[in-house]
Amino acid sequence: MRSLTTSFALVIFMVSGSLAPAQSSQPDKAASAASNVASKEEVNELRGEVAAQRQTIEELKALVEKLVNAKQPVADTGAAQIRPVADAPSVASDVSVNGAIRLRNAVMVEANALPVVDQAAPPPAAPPKKDVPLTAGWSGEHFFIRSPDGQFSISPYGYLDTDYRAYKGDGAPSDTFLVRRARFGFQGNYGSHFDFAILTDANSTTGAIVRDAYLNVRIRPEFQFQAGQFKEPFAQETGIGATNLDFVERGFQSLLYPSTVTAFRSPGITLHGDIYGGAIQWWAGAFNGRGGVTANVTNEADFVGRLRFYPFRKSKGDWMKQLAFGGSIDHSRSRGLSNDVSFNAALPDAAYTFFPQLRINGPIERYEGEFTYIKGPAAVRGEYVQMQEQRWDVGSETPGGLGFLSVPGVGAKAWNIGATWLLTGEKRPENGTPRVKKPLFGPDTPGGKGRGWGAFEAAVRYTGIQANAPGASFLTFFTPEFVPTYDYHTDEITFGVNWYPNYWVKYMVNVGIDQLHQPSITGQVPQNFFVVLQRLQFRF
Repeated sequence: MRSLTTSFALVIFMVSGSLAPAQSSQPDKAASAASNVASKEEVNELRGEVAAQRQTIEELKALVEKLVNAKQPVADTGAAQIRPVADAPSVASDVSVNGAIRLRNAVMVEANALPVVDQAAPPPAAPPKKDVPLTAGWSGEHFFIRSPDGQFSISPYGYLDTDYRAYKGDGAPSDTFLVRRARFGFQGNYGSHFDFAILTDANSTTGAIVRDAYLNVRIRPEFQFQAGQFKEPFAQETGIGATNLDFVERGFQSLLYPSTVTAFRSPGITLHGDIYGGAIQWWAGAFNGRGGVTANVTNEADFVGRLRFYPFRKSKGDWMKQLAFGGSIDHSRSRGLSNDVSFNAALPDAAYTFFPQLRINGPIERYEGEFTYIKGPAAVRGEYVQMQEQRWDVGSETPGGLGFLSVPGVGAKAWNIGATWLLTGEKRPENGTPRVKKPLFGPDTPGGKGRGWGAFEAAVRYTGIQANAPGASFLTFFTPEFVPTYDYHTDEITFGVNWYPNYWVKYMVNVGIDQLHQPSITGQVPQNFFVVLQRLQFRF
């Protein structure tokens, strides 16, 4: 605005300068008129000069008005305003008396009693801060959604096991296709102290479809608390996920685990932790003991305790660093009036049932020992489980028997030892999938690149189980009774090949020789069953 005012002053100065000759010539012409009458030519010349000056004034007025309008419209902000000539009440130029030309209000400036505002525009106000969006992506293991501050995250996960099973032997099952597992769920964390998981099995044939539903509170690495429904922390192979098993099915020792009817899961709570950087791991929990469907029928929970040691985890050498050993104990109680029976002796590969289920009543005790040794691509695992189920006051085992009689309990023991070797050189994790160096197809393995035939692994295992229930004779006069003796055992040798086309797909072939030594089913003869299990597994 200051520059516009300066321009206007210069214009006025120029106009004044142009008018000066005309005004200064007036006295001379008046004197000449007194002495001599002006000629016609002089009068016409004077009139021409006046007309030209008027035209110049009008052009200047139009130019000033154009400059003012082009600057910007006047805003009603209380600031000093410059108005164009057209807004003035009287803007004109005329000729005064005696022919003198006078410029009157060529541009009128109205100075308001308001401060002059600097024409430098203030910086624009910063836009309102927007919320940072959620982050989502692929972690190399799972998809995830994470809050902007990282305090909350959730990941979908799941796996699918599709099997083909072929049997050969007298009385063996028919060959069949089978969807062994179809599980899907979510896992994540709240802040740095809370972890959660929900896992369902759409193809569950026993128990509820909900497998895992729990919250874990990490107070300290050495002391954590978990509540909900999850695997009871009994035995080594229970802690290995279904996607990380070395063989299609677990060994025979898994028949003696708690809560086998619901994939070893039960509602409950457990305290656990890792001491000295994981060199010592411990669990102590109480569970329903009947899976997630049936409420407990006794006033005594299923108590589980477990210890696992890694004595050389902190050592610098690699030879003994992944040596681990430990053991578990379990105590629960059965109730005969609730029709409780002894463990289910159907083999994991479903070839046959080697032991009958008998009525039980009273305490159930389990004991377990375990070890793992891993070095590079090789791994060896072993496990031994022993169980005793009491038969207090269960009544007669013969038709028509009367009264409640206590008989010797059912005892069982099982063992499992297996070894694996990654033929393509990948390292064998303790509970995980090998990092396939050169996948055949699909995305690259996290941390590696290249294409090849994937990873191949050879596996061999020997597993077996033995159970007995001693008989008893009650030679009374009124109700003579005889309880038969059961004492059977069976074992299996399995050879396997595992192929990992990539990090998320696994194809397994197991050839098993099931040796039935003393059949428990009438009409069954001792024999060998040959079982071929094939599994295609996809996980995410």
